[in-house]
Amino acid sequence: MQSPGQRQRDTEQHRPLLSADDNPEAGGRAGPLFAPADQDSLWFIQDGCGIVCGVVTWLLVLYAAFVVNLVMLLPNKSLWYSVINGALFNFLSVMALASHLRAMLSDPGAVPKGNATKDYMDSLQLKPGEVIYKCPKCCSIKPQRAHHCSICKRCIRKMDHHCPWVNNCVGEKNQRFFVLFTMYIALVSVYALCLSFLQVYSCVHDQWNECTDFSPPVAVMLMVFLCLEAFLFLTFTVVMFGTQIHSICNDETEIERLKNEKPTWERRLRWEGMKAVFGGPPSFLWFNPFSGLRLRRLLMTRTRRSGVEFSV
Repeated sequence: MQSPGQRQRDTEQHRPLLSADDNPEAGGRAGPLFAPADQDSLWFIQDGCGIVCGVVTWLLVLYAAFVVNLVMLLPNKSLWYSVINGALFNFLSVMALASHLRAMLSDPGAVPKGNATKDYMDSLQLKPGEVIYKCPKCCSIKPQRAHHCSICKRCIRKMDHHCPWVNNCVGEKNQRFFVLFTMYIALVSVYALCLSFLQVYSCVHDQWNECTDFSPPVAVMLMVFLCLEAFLFLTFTVVMFGTQIHSICNDETEIERLKNEKPTWERRLRWEGMKAVFGGPPSFLWFNPFSGLRLRRLLMTRTRRSGVEFSV
């Protein structure tokens, strides 16, 4: 079994496109179960480790909501304290889970599989001496800055890394949702830690039986586990959020940085990079994981089976 570090490394090799006789790689347990026909279609990776990590993420967020709402806020004597903090905490939790879903179910920027054909090559109208590259693993013509993911079994445009916690690659089309996921999880973690400290302070000054409906040992155990979870999540997401913002501002993916690739592209300025990832000039839409979601069109799209891939 591969370690998480090995799973996230990009091990593909570039080679010039010489012919169109190669076939895309077949088989394998991972790869997209739902391959999008357009940007509004679903994308889901069949990877056991990623699915387990995604489910665990949801369970941990729901556990935090359970402890905050039922152990801390609901028994509180102050109605306004419970209502205000409950509304804010649950709002952040919903935004975090929505960002997680968008990052997991969005096409990260996959290159069409098996498009390295003679007809497609002729349609490119290449200049004499111009060299293009194809991926020997998925037989696709590779755009600049695309890398092959061994988990998704596709070449991904501007692939940053494959994250098992969202069971997907972080690439050109879903990096925004991954950044929002890390940001909202960090805010939820900070909020949970603050509420836990306030709850302990309140219970120490009052009787434990009056500040919570649970017995003191159970309440303490639940809050201790919540604090440990929040601290670990906070550490991880703050690091990931900072790394992503740094990559966006420098217009350089994590893979390109680790490989020490010399930029052959014209780097965007910091704000240009942010606008390219989040879409348009700064606005509240930057922080909305629901923006751009066309649910009606998604549900009305026809389903067509094609081997191990589905177009939804």
